[in-house]
Amino acid sequence: MSDTRAPTHVNLADKLDSFSEHWSPKIVARYNDNEVRLVKTSGEWVWHKHDETDELFLILDGEFDMDFRDRTVTVKAGELLIVPRGTEHRPAARRGEVKLLLIDPNDTPNTGNKETATQAVEL
Repeated sequence: MSDTRAPTHVNLADKLDSFSEHWSPKIVARYNDNEVRLVKTSGEWVWHKHDETDELFLILDGEFDMDFRDRTVTVKAGELLIVPRGTEHRPAARRGEVKLLLIDPNDTPNTGNKETATQAVEL
């Protein structure tokens, strides 16, 4: 059985140019049961963890820190970081704005908790 959907083609630069708010993920594509999200960051986010899923951060532009309780990992443009499920972490953009691509299961709250999350929205 063939899929009747058209292929998805996304220009990431155009999508990133279309919004300016920080820490507000935008869904730019979906595949299988996942959302491809773009987000701009500046400053520190909140300490949190995701009990049900790993989290993937692909740095498109800038230099990004991921704080863990015992260390900080710096991730640069063109690099990615996967945070294992259940690992407490705090994302931070301390040296200016950072642009990221995230891949998360559908409806995953960005704080690991629906009550405190910024809901990802379609762009």
